[in-house]
Amino acid sequence: MEENKQPSSQKIQIYPTSTGEISPFWRDKYEKDAKKYWDIFYKRHQDKFFKDRHYLDKEWGQYFSGIDEKVILEVGCGAGNTIFPLLATIPNIFVHACDFSPRAVNLVKSHKDFDDARVNAFVCDPTVDDLIQHISPSSVDVVTMIFVLSAVSPEKMPLMLQNIRKVLKKDGCVLFRDYATGDLAQERLTSKEQKISDNFYVRGDGTRAFYFSDEFLINLFNGNGFDAEEHILCFKQVENRSRELVMNRRWVQAVFRVGSGISAGKTESKVKYLGKDNDIPEIPKIILEDSANETEVDISEGMALEMFGISSPKEEILDVISKDYSFKIKVLSKEYQHTCKSTGLMLWESARLMASVLAANQTIVSGRSVLELGCGCAGICSMVAVRSANLVVTTDGDTKALDLLNQNLALNLQPPIPARLITKKLEWGNTDDVESIKRLNDRGFDVIIGTDVSYIAEAIAPLFSTAKELIRPSRGDEEDSTPALILCHVIRRVDEPSILSTASEFGFRLVDRWPNALTSTSTSQNIIQSWFSDGSLETCIPTTALNILYFHKL
Repeated sequence: MEENKQPSSQKIQIYPTSTGEISPFWRDKYEKDAKKYWDIFYKRHQDKFFKDRHYLDKEWGQYFSGIDEKVILEVGCGAGNTIFPLLATIPNIFVHACDFSPRAVNLVKSHKDFDDARVNAFVCDPTVDDLIQHISPSSVDVVTMIFVLSAVSPEKMPLMLQNIRKVLKKDGCVLFRDYATGDLAQERLTSKEQKISDNFYVRGDGTRAFYFSDEFLINLFNGNGFDAEEHILCFKQVENRSRELVMNRRWVQAVFRVGSGISAGKTESKVKYLGKDNDIPEIPKIILEDSANETEVDISEGMALEMFGISSPKEEILDVISKDYSFKIKVLSKEYQHTCKSTGLMLWESARLMASVLAANQTIVSGRSVLELGCGCAGICSMVAVRSANLVVTTDGDTKALDLLNQNLALNLQPPIPARLITKKLEWGNTDDVESIKRLNDRGFDVIIGTDVSYIAEAIAPLFSTAKELIRPSRGDEEDSTPALILCHVIRRVDEPSILSTASEFGFRLVDRWPNALTSTSTSQNIIQSWFSDGSLETCIPTTALNILYFHKL
């Protein structure tokens, strides 16, 4: 006779297993907000980040010289690290300078050597904005692209090259320098799981970097009407003596000429190695070019951070004010959020709003037992609720989030932390975890709160299943004391009809919503609206995309 086997507890993996790449959410966010991240970059670093590029006239002087004035276009001008060294050494040039960061263009215009008779600086995203709105067609002799194309997603690179080709003269050329595959920075970004796609990565500050292979680069330019005139793969060793580290940097330097785009395979690739002879790497079938004059590589503060493992703190402290409450909340730094599988290590807008609601309307939790689902590391809703609630149990399925939560409780609550505030691990659908919560309060909870917990489709059913197990049974009380499940969220990957359908399956009835109240004769339909009745919370709403759903258990 077979033994009766207990069914294994259902567990839901809310966060996907690592694929070595950032999530689609972050990939899309970095694409959409690329301009914003570079604007923040220049706000933070001003003109101190990149070195001035004094090597340009040494490397490419013949392309700038001539009897007639040369017209230059610097794409991605940044703070002017290319423009002003050129203007200082080559008198007979006029420079168009564009960047999609308004702050960068302002840095150029405010530079002490800026002269609008010699420089036309303007804001432009060449993957979207037509350059001929700012520059006459076929009027530019030379385009410089210095560590700029790497900041563009590979899918948009052809758009930029086609746009540039419109303003170049028939014999115009592109002077190109950018990161090469195998560079140390790429290796470090790979190990940090900051990969967006093949050879494309996001740095800690939200800016992106693509690393070019020979084949990709040549095919890209050939496919958009350029012939390769020169193509050099450069190596340089960078030493940090204090750490006894020697790091290998790689970048590609090339010249492309407007042409037929059929030069693939015709240009002889070279390698320029800037280091000790006995350290020269073996590179088969490539000519090694002797280099007595060491060419500079743009080693900036940021690159040093990438190379030598010096990084900004992984945690930052946010000042959060909710009504008459003030918190200091330790969260994962924004520079690391995209590499983290847990969304519980940051503070979401919905938690800010719900904490403000509870602060202004203590009657929601006063004298009641409260359970917070998926509280994350902040716990601000629970810290507000504990002032008047009989019991507050704040939970999350991520142990790292709970560790940081306990630090935040200690940071914000006067010792000792009230015994009626308990933190507990709770994976939705995990029978053992649910039973552990029940032992804390076997009568069930009067109020269950969840902020931004409904963004993954696979987690919706376990969420409502867990709430069903832990909410206090209704005893036919007055409406205002009936146990309630309150969800505050921004609609993300899961649509609201799916949420409501699943809620109904587990016996939850939607009785009110905000900002659009239910069209019903029920007296409960004004529950949420009453929370905002005095207008004092209007300034606490961080985004108009927030929603609140108020459920009763049938």
